[in-house]
Amino acid sequence: MPGALDWDLLQSLHAVLEAGSFSAAARLRRLTQPTLGRHIDQLERQLGAPLFLRSPRGLQPTDLALAFRPHLADMAAAAEAAGRDASGVASGEGGVVRVAASDIIGIEVLPEILTRFRTANPGIDVELVLSNRNEDLSRRDADVAVRMGRPTQNSLVAKKVGELTIGFHAAPGYLERKGAPASLDELADHTLIGFDRQFPAMVNDLSVGRPITRDLFALRTDNDVAQLAALKAGFGIGACQRQIGRRFGLTPVLPDLFSFKLEIWICMHETLRGSPRMRLMFDHLARELADYAAD
Repeated sequence: MPGALDWDLLQSLHAVLEAGSFSAAARLRRLTQPTLGRHIDQLERQLGAPLFLRSPRGLQPTDLALAFRPHLADMAAAAEAAGRDASGVASGEGGVVRVAASDIIGIEVLPEILTRFRTANPGIDVELVLSNRNEDLSRRDADVAVRMGRPTQNSLVAKKVGELTIGFHAAPGYLERKGAPASLDELADHTLIGFDRQFPAMVNDLSVGRPITRDLFALRTDNDVAQLAALKAGFGIGACQRQIGRRFGLTPVLPDLFSFKLEIWICMHETLRGSPRMRLMFDHLARELADYAAD
């Protein structure tokens, strides 16, 4: 059995598992590809078994490599969190806060909010991770998260700060060309923008006069920002936040017949409650997003 494994070598294994190739992993780690290859060779010698196999489909991790994956992800998250915590101690009132949010919130809502935070707290750096997947706050993938729904993880400090109304919108140019539908049934005669493979859970609870399946949409993408871009370009009718629709001059479509609510929650792990910079970010996001929801 191998003894203790070198963390530097394990970081290289984690990078290959995440990036899918030696060359991409070397760029992630800022190493040369030969150096990274030597790291994997050394690990394989210590473990007595291969970690990757080459095939026509590219580099394939073995079962041994895949067994390491969740543990390496936990270790990497812990190392990053330790770095953020150490930065706060070293710099007194400064440090780093890692904020997680959905793509649309992070791109269309948070920039001005975070700018005001940075102006008020110039010693605190912000890391922004955007994904429609909820980051694991218990593992410290992020410090503070903006979530569009009640959190289910244990050991979180969580605060509901408001609700957003989502409804159909279209660009004025599209409505000039195609006219505005007067009923949900008339949506069948229009160009719709929607999801591809990853349907949000709430779709099952909505009704547009027919089942919501991917063939309903003339433009299908699971990227909310791409959907908004198509809306702004006049491609067709799609759903977005009322506040964002107003900002870009989009026209509400069937507002009395179709809309739904998303709750806004601010969350952080309870162990961060005593960190001044985490509390500053938590409270700032709570205030600002409450104002945004109420607008």
